[in-house]
Amino acid sequence: MTEDHRTGGGRPLPIALLIPGQGAQRPRMAASLYGTDEDFTRTMDEAFALMGPRSPHVREQWLAERPSPDFDDVTVAQPLLYAVGYALGRATADRYGPPDTLLGHSAGEMVAAALAGVFDFADGMRLMMARLPALAATEPGGMLAVAASVPEVEPLLGRDVHLAAVNAPRQLLLAAAERPLRRAMSRLRERGMTVRRVPARQAFHSPLVAAASTRAGDRWTGAALRPPSVRLYSAYDAAPLTAERACDPSFWIGQPARTVHFARALDRLLDDGDHLLLETGPGQSLTTLARRHPRVLAGRSRVLGTTEELIPR
Repeated sequence: MTEDHRTGGGRPLPIALLIPGQGAQRPRMAASLYGTDEDFTRTMDEAFALMGPRSPHVREQWLAERPSPDFDDVTVAQPLLYAVGYALGRATADRYGPPDTLLGHSAGEMVAAALAGVFDFADGMRLMMARLPALAATEPGGMLAVAASVPEVEPLLGRDVHLAAVNAPRQLLLAAAERPLRRAMSRLRERGMTVRRVPARQAFHSPLVAAASTRAGDRWTGAALRPPSVRLYSAYDAAPLTAERACDPSFWIGQPARTVHFARALDRLLDDGDHLLLETGPGQSLTTLARRHPRVLAGRSRVLGTTEELIPR
C-alpha cells in the first residue's frame, strides 16, 4: 500500500476486510490475476479441483466475457465468490500481512471463516458444494435491492415477502418467490422507491430456503470447526463471532435462511475501533456502503477500495 493510513495518534490503522456474497458476482471477477499472480492462481486451481464434476462449467462461466444466465445461479455464483474471495484474501495477506478484522456479507461469511481458520478452505468448499443442489431446487425467486428504511417496507413484509438484509439505514434486500417478488417490485415503484433485481435466482435469507439448508446440514456435523484466529464479526449476529458460535454446526447450517444485518455489524466493528476498510471480492458494493458510514465521513476510519486493486498484475 503506497498511501500512509494512520490514526490521529500516528499509529497505522488496523486492516478490516469486507467480503461480499451472493449478488456481488460479475463476469470475469478478478480473472486478470489468474495466470499472472502465483498465489491467486494456485488457490483458484485448488478451488476448481474441489468442485468436482461441475468444475469445467463453473470455470467456463467465470472466464466468459458474456456468461450464460447460469452465472447468477447459486450453483455457479457461490462457489466462485467463495474461491475468488478467499484467493484475494490470501494474496493480500501474503503481501501486506494478515488482516486484523474480518466481516463477511451472506456467503462472504464463509470466506471470512476460512480466512480466520474456523474451517479449512477445502472443507469449506466441500461443505458449500454439498448444499448447492438443495438450495438450487428451492422455489424460483430472487431478491430486490430497495432504497428504503425498514419501516417503509414493513407493509409489504409477511408470509410471502421477507426482509433478507439490512445493509445500511436505507439500503435493504427483500426476498420472495418469483410472483410475490414481482408484485413487491411494482408496489415499491408505485410508491416512488428505487428498486432493482439482485443477480440471484433463489430467495436467500428467507424461510423459502430454510428446509433446503437443513437438509444439506448433515455434512456440517462432522466438520472440524475451530475458534477464529482473527477477530471475525458475524453479519448474522451483528457482533464478534464467539468460539462457541463458530464451533456450532447449526450456526452455519442456518445461515442461508437468516437475515443479514450488515449495517449493525459494521456499526459494531467501527464502534470497537477505527479501521482501514478493504473489500475482498468483486466490485465495491460493501466499501460503497462503508464510505457513507458516519465514522468514515468523520475521517476516523478510512476506505481504500478493493484488494484486487492492490495486487500487481
